[in-house]
Amino acid sequence: MTQTTDPVRVLLCDDSATVRAAMARVLEAEPGIRIVGRVGNGRQALATIEALPEADRPQVVLLDLEMPVMDGMTALPLLLRISPKPAVIVASTLTQRGAAATMAALRAGAADYVPKPAAAGGGLNDPGFRTELLAKVRGWARVGRRAAVRPAPPVAAIPGGTGPVPRAIGIGCSTGGPQALSALVPRLGRGLPVPVLVVQHMPKGFTTMLADHLDRLGGPGSAEAREGEVLRPGRIYLAPGDRHLLVEGLPGGALVARLSEGPPENFCRPAVDPMLRSLAVACGGRVLVAILTGMGQDGLAGCRAVAALGGTVLAQDEASSVVWGMPGAVAKAGLARALLPPEALGEHIRAAAMKRAGAVA
Repeated sequence: MTQTTDPVRVLLCDDSATVRAAMARVLEAEPGIRIVGRVGNGRQALATIEALPEADRPQVVLLDLEMPVMDGMTALPLLLRISPKPAVIVASTLTQRGAAATMAALRAGAADYVPKPAAAGGGLNDPGFRTELLAKVRGWARVGRRAAVRPAPPVAAIPGGTGPVPRAIGIGCSTGGPQALSALVPRLGRGLPVPVLVVQHMPKGFTTMLADHLDRLGGPGSAEAREGEVLRPGRIYLAPGDRHLLVEGLPGGALVARLSEGPPENFCRPAVDPMLRSLAVACGGRVLVAILTGMGQDGLAGCRAVAALGGTVLAQDEASSVVWGMPGAVAKAGLARALLPPEALGEHIRAAAMKRAGAVA
């Protein structure tokens, strides 16, 4: 018997009729997506949802942050009280102010964000914007459906442990990554005896705000990596937007950050692969990698390099991933020692790293 899936129900909330129409064109051109409302401010969004039967309420709300009458930040907590609770994806401008507002929305419970592309780059008709929008709408709807029908699986121990005691941790993520990181980072705790390097596919400016966001979560301190700085234990170093983050090993064992304007890999800069390749070499393979939710297969080649030198690769499980592209590619290649949700990945990473406190470097 063929199993059918109901269309993903989406509410568009933006004060620009042009933006609403453009987003609706993208979404309605795709099978399996249905627009249940188009409104111009947060108050209208709440009224529209309340008037709908529960079975027709949106699974995803695309929410502008700057609107008259009721702006997105005011509407966000009210939207999240509605039953069934929708996934709210905020639409952000590619500015420093837009990045700050986006991170504030993520801290307040937004599921994700989509950056509104500049008109010079094709605007809302830009193919990259279309791909990202569709992936996030479908992905967050799937996450919501899974959470509604299936309890979280028990966390299993990693067969054979987590491999050699690592000298560094490498984490790569893309679509859905900010929320996955928000779940993982607090589990790392304070006093981690190794540095953590993170590549999240994000534009320039947004990575600065993401680093600040991660710094507030109670885990290791976090900041964007700077050229030439020595990587210290117990710190998270985030690849800056539009720069690859590489690692160089110095005589004596110190690890140093190098920022590169080299060509994009997997259509991305920063990309996960160059970070992992350099980390594997600099640490002689003593690396623990976690590949989180994201489109494509960035990280696969880097994980091959880590595994070839004896390092350990973990990946996010499909059930908790918004898009199981990056972690799925690693899993299907047989490189992942375990597939776990972000919280469990954080706990396993900490356990593996803390072995270093009693190990010979």
